[in-house]
Amino acid sequence: MIEWIDKYKTGIELIDKQHKELFRLFNRIYELYNNEFIIDKYDQIITAIEELKSYTKYHFEAEEEYMVSIRYKKFFEHKLKHEELINKIDSIDYNIIDEDKQSHLLELMKFLTEWLVQHVLIEDKQYVSIG
Repeated sequence: MIEWIDKYKTGIELIDKQHKELFRLFNRIYELYNNEFIIDKYDQIITAIEELKSYTKYHFEAEEEYMVSIRYKKFFEHKLKHEELINKIDSIDYNIIDEDKQSHLLELMKFLTEWLVQHVLIEDKQYVSIG
């Protein structure tokens, strides 16, 4: 679970609001992983991943628009990192999730936790500092 704390703030209201939503969607996957009372999680896991994927694309478009508006010099480098995450999420094999939900979810959560935190704290703070 990733708790939203002040150090994640960019100071850009729209971006902060969208980052909070990304964290919420991630935490939904975390909740599914930890809920032992749901026997067949497959449909809920797929829904949660699809929601995360859809919202991530929406957020990246908004963030990239902002970076273009401030003429961020590392725009293409930053956009490439966005594309890498989208490719990772797009490559998720739902059949594997159905076979081994817990293991696959744990791997996905570890990756997303590291990516989200590092991206917000390091990558996003770079364009904020010049905007």
